[in-house]
Amino acid sequence: MTVIVRDVRPEDAEGFARVRRAAVPFMLATAEQVAFDWAHAHPEAHSRPLVAVTEDGEVIGTAQVGIAHDAPRPGVGYLNVYVHPDRQGLGAGTLLVRTAEEYLAERGATVLYGWAMDEPSNRAYAERRGDTASRTAHFLRLDLTAGLPPLQAPPAGVRLLTAEEFAADPRPLFELDAVTTADEPGDVGTELDDYDHWLETTWNHPLFDRALTMVAVVDGVPAAFSAARTDGLGRYATGMTGTAPDFRGRGLAKLAKNASLHRARAAGCVEAFTGNDAGNGPMLAINEWFGYAIGATEVRYVRALG
Repeated sequence: MTVIVRDVRPEDAEGFARVRRAAVPFMLATAEQVAFDWAHAHPEAHSRPLVAVTEDGEVIGTAQVGIAHDAPRPGVGYLNVYVHPDRQGLGAGTLLVRTAEEYLAERGATVLYGWAMDEPSNRAYAERRGDTASRTAHFLRLDLTAGLPPLQAPPAGVRLLTAEEFAADPRPLFELDAVTTADEPGDVGTELDDYDHWLETTWNHPLFDRALTMVAVVDGVPAAFSAARTDGLGRYATGMTGTAPDFRGRGLAKLAKNASLHRARAAGCVEAFTGNDAGNGPMLAINEWFGYAIGATEVRYVRALG
C-alpha cells in the first residue's frame, strides 16, 4: 500500500481527529478542535500539521510539528506523531518524522522534543534514531458514573466561581494561568505573556468549557483553578489545575477540581481524563483521591538536530 505525507487540508480535519482518538483515546479530539488549532497557531510557532494518507485518500497518520515559541530558549522544535493502530507497519510514522525533521531544521530548530506512548516498539524506534528519554507522564481516567468524593463547602473567605463569571474581564484568569504554568513540571518550560493570543486560543477554544471550569477566589483574588474541556461526546478533560504560589497548601486546587467534576457529571459527562507528570507526586495523590487510575504512560524524547 502506497503512503504519502502532505500538509493538511480542511477536509482532513475529521480524519486527523479520528486518528488521534484511536491512537491516544485518553485525549479529546474533534474535527472542529483540530481545524481551530490549525487556524489559530501562533505565527512564531511555524506550525505545520501533516498527514500520512493512503492512495485512496484515507488519513492513517498525523503529526503536530512546530517551534515552541513560548519556551524560554530558542530553537526548541516539537514533533508528536500518531499512527492509527490498524495501520501500523506501513511506514507512515517514519515518513512523517523525516518530513517534519527536515522542515524544523530549515526553521532553525536545534533540538527536538516529542512524546511517544511507552511501548516496546516505540522505545526501540527511538533508540535506533538516537533519541534520549527525558521524562514520563501518565494519562489518567475516571469513570464519572461510579461516584465522586462528596462536595466540600469552601472555607471562610473563599468563593467558587465558574469561568463564565469572568466573561467581562478574563485577564485575572490569564494571569493565574500564567503564574501556575510557569512552574509546571517539564523539560522545556512555557512562558505565557501574550494575553491576546491566550484569549484567542485558550479562552475561545472550542473545547474549553467555561461552565465547568472552576476558580477558587480568596478575598476577591483568583487563587486556584481547574480548567475543563469537553467534546460533546460525554468526555471531559482537565486542561490545567493549579494554584498561585501565595495560596498553596490550602487545598484550593482540590476544592476547585472536585466542584468541576461534580458539575461535569451533572452535565452528562461519563468519563474524565487528565494527565500527570510521573514525578509530580502531590498531583498524582490528589487524582488518586478522586478515583483516577493510570490508563497509559508516555515518554518524552529529545534529540539534537543538525
